[in-house]
Amino acid sequence: MAITTNSTSHLQHLLASWYPQKDDCLWVLGTVYKTEGPCYRKPGAMMLFNSIGQQFGLLSGGCLEANIQQRAAQVMSTQKSITLCYDGADEDDISFQLGIGCGGIVHIILQAVLPENNYLDLVTVYESLVSRNQGYYWQSIENGEEAHASWKSVEAHQQLLTDDGLAGSDSRAWLMDSHDKNWLVSYQTPAPHVLVVGGGVDARPLVEMAKVMGWMVTLWDSRPANARREFFSTADQIIRCPAEEIHDQADVQSVDAAIIMSHNIIMDAQALSSMQSLDLGYIGLLGPIHRRAEVLEKAGLTEDTLRTHVSGPAGINIQGEFPEEIALSILTECHMVLYKRRELDCAKASKC
Repeated sequence: MAITTNSTSHLQHLLASWYPQKDDCLWVLGTVYKTEGPCYRKPGAMMLFNSIGQQFGLLSGGCLEANIQQRAAQVMSTQKSITLCYDGADEDDISFQLGIGCGGIVHIILQAVLPENNYLDLVTVYESLVSRNQGYYWQSIENGEEAHASWKSVEAHQQLLTDDGLAGSDSRAWLMDSHDKNWLVSYQTPAPHVLVVGGGVDARPLVEMAKVMGWMVTLWDSRPANARREFFSTADQIIRCPAEEIHDQADVQSVDAAIIMSHNIIMDAQALSSMQSLDLGYIGLLGPIHRRAEVLEKAGLTEDTLRTHVSGPAGINIQGEFPEEIALSILTECHMVLYKRRELDCAKASKC
Protein backbone atom coordinates (compact mmCIF):
# COMPACT_ATOMS: atom_id res chain seq x y z
CA MET A 1 0.00 0.00 0.00
CA ALA A 2 1.51 3.30 -1.05
CA ILE A 3 2.26 5.82 1.68
CA THR A 4 2.97 9.42 0.79
CA THR A 5 3.67 12.34 3.05
CA ASN A 6 3.58 15.88 1.70
CA SER A 7 6.57 18.15 2.15
CA THR A 8 4.94 20.61 4.56
CA SER A 9 2.66 20.17 7.53
CA HIS A 10 0.94 23.56 7.38
CA LEU A 11 -2.81 22.99 7.58
CA GLN A 12 -3.45 24.94 4.37
CA HIS A 13 -1.26 22.51 2.41
CA LEU A 14 -2.71 19.43 4.08
CA LEU A 15 -6.17 20.57 3.04
CA ALA A 16 -4.97 21.37 -0.48
CA SER A 17 -4.01 17.69 -0.82
CA TRP A 18 -7.25 16.51 0.79
CA TYR A 19 -9.81 18.74 -0.89
CA PRO A 20 -9.70 17.40 -4.49
CA GLN A 21 -10.07 13.80 -3.30
CA LYS A 22 -12.23 14.27 -0.21
CA ASP A 23 -14.95 11.99 -1.64
CA ASP A 24 -12.66 9.44 -3.31
CA CYS A 25 -11.85 7.49 -0.15
CA LEU A 26 -12.31 7.50 3.63
CA TRP A 27 -10.47 10.13 5.67
CA VAL A 28 -9.45 10.63 9.28
CA LEU A 29 -8.13 13.83 10.85
CA GLY A 30 -5.52 13.35 13.58
CA THR A 31 -4.89 16.23 15.98
CA VAL A 32 -2.54 16.72 18.91
CA TYR A 33 -4.80 18.16 21.62
CA LYS A 34 -2.52 18.03 24.67
CA THR A 35 1.16 17.46 25.45
CA GLU A 36 3.17 16.99 28.62
CA GLY A 37 6.90 17.55 28.64
CA PRO A 38 9.04 17.72 25.48
CA CYS A 39 7.16 16.68 22.34
CA TYR A 40 7.95 17.01 18.63
CA ARG A 41 4.58 18.61 17.75
CA LYS A 42 2.48 20.92 19.89
CA PRO A 43 -1.29 21.13 20.52
CA GLY A 44 -3.13 22.08 17.34
CA ALA A 45 -0.83 20.06 15.06
CA MET A 46 -2.86 18.10 12.49
CA MET A 47 -2.44 15.23 10.06
CA LEU A 48 -4.70 13.50 7.54
CA PHE A 49 -4.94 9.76 6.85
CA ASN A 50 -6.96 8.01 4.17
CA SER A 51 -8.15 4.50 3.38
CA ILE A 52 -5.63 3.99 0.56
CA GLY A 53 -2.70 4.42 2.93
CA GLN A 54 -1.76 8.01 2.25
CA GLN A 55 -0.58 10.29 5.04
CA PHE A 56 -0.36 14.07 4.87
CA GLY A 57 1.54 15.90 7.60
CA LEU A 58 3.22 14.74 10.80
CA LEU A 59 2.13 14.27 14.43
CA SER A 60 5.56 13.16 15.63
CA GLY A 61 9.04 12.98 14.22
CA GLY A 62 7.89 10.05 12.06
CA CYS A 63 7.98 7.43 14.82
CA LEU A 64 4.26 7.11 15.56
CA GLU A 65 2.57 7.65 12.23
CA ALA A 66 2.45 3.98 11.17
CA ASN A 67 0.82 3.04 14.47
CA ILE A 68 -1.60 5.96 14.24
CA GLN A 69 -2.53 4.86 10.70
CA GLN A 70 -3.63 1.49 12.12
CA ARG A 71 -5.83 3.20 14.70
CA ALA A 72 -7.18 5.53 12.01
CA ALA A 73 -8.45 2.46 10.14
CA GLN A 74 -10.56 1.65 13.21
CA VAL A 75 -12.08 5.14 13.10
CA MET A 76 -12.87 4.69 9.40
CA SER A 77 -14.72 1.49 10.29
CA THR A 78 -16.70 2.72 13.32
CA GLN A 79 -16.94 6.43 12.44
CA LYS A 80 -16.35 7.11 16.14
CA SER A 81 -13.54 9.27 17.47
CA ILE A 82 -10.60 7.72 19.31
CA THR A 83 -8.23 9.43 21.74
CA LEU A 84 -4.68 8.10 21.96
CA CYS A 85 -1.91 8.69 24.47
CA TYR A 86 1.77 8.02 23.74
CA ASP A 87 4.17 8.21 26.68
CA GLY A 88 7.77 8.49 25.52
CA ALA A 89 9.12 8.03 29.05
CA ASP A 90 7.29 4.76 29.83
CA GLU A 91 9.28 1.70 28.76
CA ASP A 92 6.04 -0.29 28.54
CA ASP A 93 4.33 2.23 26.28
CA ILE A 94 4.16 1.62 22.53
CA SER A 95 5.71 5.03 21.86
CA PHE A 96 8.81 4.12 23.87
CA GLN A 97 9.12 0.87 21.95
CA LEU A 98 8.77 2.75 18.68
CA GLY A 99 11.63 5.02 19.70
CA ILE A 100 9.76 8.32 20.08
CA GLY A 101 12.84 9.64 21.85
CA CYS A 102 11.58 13.01 23.12
CA GLY A 103 10.44 11.60 26.48
CA GLY A 104 7.19 13.56 26.60
CA ILE A 105 3.53 12.55 26.57
CA VAL A 106 1.40 13.37 23.56
CA HIS A 107 -2.41 13.10 23.42
CA ILE A 108 -4.01 12.70 19.99
CA ILE A 109 -7.60 12.51 18.79
CA LEU A 110 -8.61 10.76 15.56
CA GLN A 111 -11.85 11.95 13.94
CA ALA A 112 -13.69 10.68 10.89
CA VAL A 113 -14.06 13.23 8.09
CA LEU A 114 -17.44 12.53 6.51
CA PRO A 115 -20.10 14.27 4.42
CA GLU A 116 -22.45 13.47 7.31
CA ASN A 117 -20.45 15.65 9.72
CA ASN A 118 -19.88 18.35 7.10
CA TYR A 119 -16.30 17.14 6.61
CA LEU A 120 -15.57 18.60 10.07
CA ASP A 121 -16.03 22.00 8.39
CA LEU A 122 -12.64 21.54 6.73
CA VAL A 123 -13.95 22.88 3.42
CA THR A 124 -14.66 26.21 5.13
CA VAL A 125 -11.25 26.13 6.81
CA TYR A 126 -9.54 25.53 3.48
CA GLU A 127 -11.45 28.23 1.65
CA SER A 128 -10.77 30.71 4.45
CA LEU A 129 -7.03 30.05 4.50
CA VAL A 130 -6.79 30.23 0.71
CA SER A 131 -8.58 33.59 0.91
CA ARG A 132 -5.89 34.70 3.39
CA ASN A 133 -8.25 34.85 6.38
CA GLN A 134 -7.34 33.79 9.89
CA GLY A 135 -9.71 32.22 12.40
CA TYR A 136 -10.31 29.59 15.04
CA TYR A 137 -10.97 25.89 14.57
CA TRP A 138 -13.13 24.27 17.27
CA GLN A 139 -12.93 20.46 17.60
CA SER A 140 -14.84 18.32 20.06
CA ILE A 141 -12.51 16.11 22.13
CA GLU A 142 -14.73 13.18 23.05
CA ASN A 143 -13.58 9.55 22.95
CA GLY A 144 -15.97 7.07 21.33
CA GLU A 145 -18.39 9.69 20.03
CA GLU A 146 -19.18 11.21 16.67
CA ALA A 147 -16.87 14.08 15.80
CA HIS A 148 -17.94 17.70 15.68
CA ALA A 149 -15.93 20.66 14.49
CA SER A 150 -16.48 24.16 13.16
CA TRP A 151 -14.51 27.10 11.79
CA LYS A 152 -15.13 30.51 13.29
CA SER A 153 -13.90 33.84 12.04
CA VAL A 154 -12.07 36.00 14.57
CA GLU A 155 -15.22 38.09 15.04
CA ALA A 156 -17.48 35.04 15.49
CA HIS A 157 -15.00 33.51 17.93
CA GLN A 158 -14.88 36.69 20.01
CA GLN A 159 -18.67 36.96 20.02
CA LEU A 160 -19.03 33.34 21.16
CA LEU A 161 -16.62 33.88 24.05
CA THR A 162 -18.55 36.98 25.08
CA ASP A 163 -21.98 35.35 24.82
CA ASP A 164 -20.95 32.27 26.80
CA GLY A 165 -18.77 34.10 29.32
CA LEU A 166 -15.69 32.13 28.32
CA ALA A 167 -12.08 33.19 28.66
CA GLY A 168 -9.88 33.39 25.59
CA SER A 169 -6.22 32.47 25.44
CA ASP A 170 -3.11 33.87 23.83
CA SER A 171 -1.93 30.31 23.13
CA ARG A 172 -2.01 28.91 19.62
CA ALA A 173 -4.26 26.08 20.84
CA TRP A 174 -5.97 25.35 24.12
CA LEU A 175 -8.64 23.13 25.67
CA MET A 176 -11.97 24.64 26.67
CA ASP A 177 -15.23 23.41 28.22
CA SER A 178 -18.36 24.74 26.52
CA HIS A 179 -21.93 23.43 26.42
CA ASP A 180 -20.97 20.25 28.28
CA LYS A 181 -18.31 19.34 25.75
CA ASN A 182 -14.53 19.49 25.70
CA TRP A 183 -13.13 21.48 22.78
CA LEU A 184 -9.73 22.09 21.33
CA VAL A 185 -9.63 25.64 20.02
CA SER A 186 -6.73 26.35 17.65
CA TYR A 187 -5.77 29.63 16.01
CA GLN A 188 -5.11 29.06 12.32
CA THR A 189 -3.47 31.47 9.88
CA PRO A 190 -2.68 31.22 6.15
CA ALA A 191 0.73 30.02 5.04
CA PRO A 192 3.14 32.99 4.92
CA HIS A 193 3.38 34.79 1.60
CA VAL A 194 6.73 36.40 0.77
CA LEU A 195 7.62 38.79 -2.04
CA VAL A 196 11.17 38.39 -3.36
CA VAL A 197 12.38 41.52 -5.14
CA GLY A 198 15.11 40.48 -7.57
CA GLY A 199 15.42 37.29 -9.57
CA GLY A 200 19.16 36.80 -9.72
CA VAL A 201 21.16 33.65 -9.09
CA ASP A 202 21.27 34.15 -5.32
CA ALA A 203 17.47 34.35 -5.16
CA ARG A 204 17.11 30.76 -6.38
CA PRO A 205 17.93 28.95 -3.10
CA LEU A 206 15.87 31.46 -1.14
CA VAL A 207 12.77 30.79 -3.25
CA GLU A 208 13.35 27.02 -3.09
CA MET A 209 13.76 27.04 0.70
CA ALA A 210 10.66 29.17 1.19
CA LYS A 211 8.63 26.74 -0.91
CA VAL A 212 9.97 23.73 1.03
CA MET A 213 8.76 25.50 4.17
CA GLY A 214 5.30 25.68 2.63
CA TRP A 215 5.29 29.43 2.00
CA MET A 216 3.75 31.19 -0.98
CA VAL A 217 6.34 33.05 -3.04
CA THR A 218 5.80 35.92 -5.45
CA LEU A 219 8.93 36.91 -7.39
CA TRP A 220 9.43 40.32 -8.99
CA ASP A 221 12.04 41.48 -11.47
CA SER A 222 11.47 43.74 -14.46
CA ARG A 223 14.72 42.72 -16.18
CA PRO A 224 14.14 40.18 -18.98
CA ALA A 225 17.25 38.16 -18.18
CA ASN A 226 16.23 37.69 -14.53
CA ALA A 227 13.46 35.77 -12.76
CA ARG A 228 13.18 33.30 -15.61
CA ARG A 229 10.64 30.56 -15.03
CA GLU A 230 13.11 27.77 -15.83
CA PHE A 231 15.17 28.85 -12.82
CA PHE A 232 12.21 29.57 -10.54
CA SER A 233 9.84 26.74 -11.38
CA THR A 234 8.38 26.57 -7.86
CA ALA A 235 7.54 30.28 -7.51
CA ASP A 236 3.79 30.80 -7.28
CA GLN A 237 3.87 33.98 -9.37
CA ILE A 238 6.45 35.97 -11.32
CA ILE A 239 5.64 39.62 -11.99
CA ARG A 240 7.52 42.10 -14.19
CA CYS A 241 5.80 45.45 -13.79
CA PRO A 242 7.78 48.65 -13.18
CA ALA A 243 9.13 48.77 -9.63
CA GLU A 244 6.97 51.73 -8.65
CA GLU A 245 3.84 49.70 -9.53
CA ILE A 246 4.60 46.64 -7.39
CA HIS A 247 2.01 47.55 -4.76
CA ASP A 248 -0.74 47.66 -7.42
CA GLN A 249 -0.36 44.00 -8.39
CA ALA A 250 -3.13 41.69 -7.16
CA ASP A 251 -0.64 38.99 -6.18
CA VAL A 252 1.15 41.40 -3.86
CA GLN A 253 -1.90 42.49 -1.87
CA SER A 254 -1.72 39.41 0.36
CA VAL A 255 2.04 39.49 0.96
CA ASP A 256 3.23 39.18 4.58
CA ALA A 257 6.92 39.88 4.00
CA ALA A 258 9.32 41.23 1.40
CA ILE A 259 12.97 40.40 0.77
CA ILE A 260 14.67 43.01 -1.43
CA MET A 261 17.68 41.68 -3.30
CA SER A 262 17.84 43.14 -6.81
CA HIS A 263 21.49 44.26 -6.39
CA ASN A 264 20.49 47.61 -7.86
CA ILE A 265 20.13 50.56 -5.49
CA ILE A 266 17.63 52.44 -7.68
CA MET A 267 15.42 49.37 -8.18
CA ASP A 268 15.60 48.50 -4.48
CA ALA A 269 14.65 52.06 -3.56
CA GLN A 270 11.72 52.12 -6.00
CA ALA A 271 10.47 48.78 -4.74
CA LEU A 272 10.77 49.81 -1.09
CA SER A 273 8.93 53.07 -1.76
CA SER A 274 6.18 51.23 -3.62
CA MET A 275 5.63 48.84 -0.71
CA GLN A 276 4.99 51.54 1.87
CA SER A 277 1.25 51.16 1.31
CA LEU A 278 1.37 47.45 2.25
CA ASP A 279 0.93 46.09 5.77
CA LEU A 280 4.05 43.93 5.94
CA GLY A 281 5.36 42.05 8.95
CA TYR A 282 8.93 41.94 7.69
CA ILE A 283 11.14 43.67 5.14
CA GLY A 284 14.67 42.42 4.59
CA LEU A 285 17.22 44.31 2.50
CA LEU A 286 20.30 42.54 1.18
CA GLY A 287 23.64 44.30 1.61
CA PRO A 288 25.70 46.09 4.27
CA ILE A 289 24.52 48.83 6.62
CA HIS A 290 25.76 51.72 4.48
CA ARG A 291 23.82 50.36 1.49
CA ARG A 292 20.63 50.40 3.55
CA ALA A 293 21.16 54.11 4.20
CA GLU A 294 21.65 54.73 0.47
CA VAL A 295 18.46 52.85 -0.44
CA LEU A 296 16.42 54.78 2.14
CA GLU A 297 17.80 58.09 0.86
CA LYS A 298 17.02 57.23 -2.76
CA ALA A 299 13.52 56.17 -1.72
CA GLY A 300 12.98 59.45 0.11
CA LEU A 301 12.32 57.59 3.35
CA THR A 302 13.56 57.93 6.91
CA GLU A 303 13.33 55.68 9.96
CA ASP A 304 10.34 57.73 11.14
CA THR A 305 8.45 57.48 7.84
CA LEU A 306 8.96 53.73 7.29
CA ARG A 307 5.73 51.82 7.76
CA THR A 308 7.63 48.60 8.45
CA HIS A 309 11.14 48.40 9.87
CA VAL A 310 13.71 47.43 7.25
CA SER A 311 16.17 44.78 8.40
CA GLY A 312 19.45 45.55 6.68
CA PRO A 313 21.62 43.68 6.35
CA ALA A 314 18.82 41.12 6.18
CA GLY A 315 19.14 37.90 8.12
CA ILE A 316 20.64 36.53 11.31
CA ASN A 317 24.42 36.49 11.50
CA ILE A 318 25.33 32.82 11.04
CA GLN A 319 28.63 33.66 9.37
CA GLY A 320 27.10 32.69 6.05
CA GLU A 321 28.96 33.28 2.80
CA PHE A 322 27.29 31.27 0.06
CA PRO A 323 23.81 31.99 -1.40
CA GLU A 324 22.29 28.98 0.36
CA GLU A 325 23.65 30.11 3.72
CA ILE A 326 22.49 33.68 3.21
CA ALA A 327 19.04 32.43 2.20
CA LEU A 328 18.89 30.35 5.39
CA SER A 329 19.81 33.32 7.56
CA ILE A 330 17.24 35.63 5.91
CA LEU A 331 14.38 33.13 6.05
CA THR A 332 15.20 32.34 9.67
CA GLU A 333 14.89 35.99 10.62
CA CYS A 334 11.77 36.41 8.50
CA HIS A 335 10.14 33.34 10.06
CA MET A 336 10.93 34.53 13.57
CA VAL A 337 9.46 38.01 12.97
CA LEU A 338 6.32 36.75 11.22
CA TYR A 339 5.50 34.14 13.83
CA LYS A 340 6.10 36.55 16.69
CA ARG A 341 3.60 38.83 14.96
CA ARG A 342 1.18 35.92 14.62
CA GLU A 343 1.37 35.28 18.36
CA LEU A 344 0.69 38.97 19.05
CA ASP A 345 -2.28 38.86 16.65
CA CYS A 346 -3.55 35.74 18.41
CA ALA A 347 -3.29 37.39 21.82
CA LYS A 348 -5.08 40.50 20.54
CA ALA A 349 -7.84 38.53 18.83
CA SER A 350 -8.53 36.41 21.93
CA LYS A 351 -9.26 39.43 24.11
CA CYS A 352 -12.92 40.30 24.17
